[in-house]
Amino acid sequence: MKNKNKVFIATSLDGYIADKNGGIDWLFSIPNPDQIDMGYSAFTAQIDALVMGRTTFETVCGFDVDWPYKKPVFVLSRTLTEIPAAYKDKVFLVKGTLTEVLAHIHEQGFHHLYIDGGATIQSFLKEDLIDEMIITTIPVLLGGGSPLFGDLSATLAFECTGSTIFLDKVVQNHYRRVRETHQ
Repeated sequence: MKNKNKVFIATSLDGYIADKNGGIDWLFSIPNPDQIDMGYSAFTAQIDALVMGRTTFETVCGFDVDWPYKKPVFVLSRTLTEIPAAYKDKVFLVKGTLTEVLAHIHEQGFHHLYIDGGATIQSFLKEDLIDEMIITTIPVLLGGGSPLFGDLSATLAFECTGSTIFLDKVVQNHYRRVRETHQ
């Protein structure tokens, strides 16, 4: 089975995933009375597990909702020593290089991974470990905050494989990593 690492995330028009205070309320600035999930359910049906960083994990834990994920969640952290009791058997702490972490996750039978969280996505991109990205752009300029993308040591080519407009305002682009094949 081929391993795939995928991103599904929203950004502001100027490329931020959180505002200057770490807030994400702006994600809900476009009225969505029918609660359209913008492809999220279809996306999560294609993945086996999630990999997120500590900050994203702590943000999700702070939401006033039941645990939102039905698939196993692996949390990358150098500082956490254990997962809170409420999330045992749902969330697993992983440490090491991304290659070591991925090998550990793949050994457990999880091959199609949802990579979430700004620093985590940037780390995966730095090591050229992202195969697909679905980026939903909310038409709001934040003027600063947490950027989705950071510095890279090399250019990574992606191709846009599709675009969808939701709610007559929100654009979602699907990208696939273009890798040179050596024959």
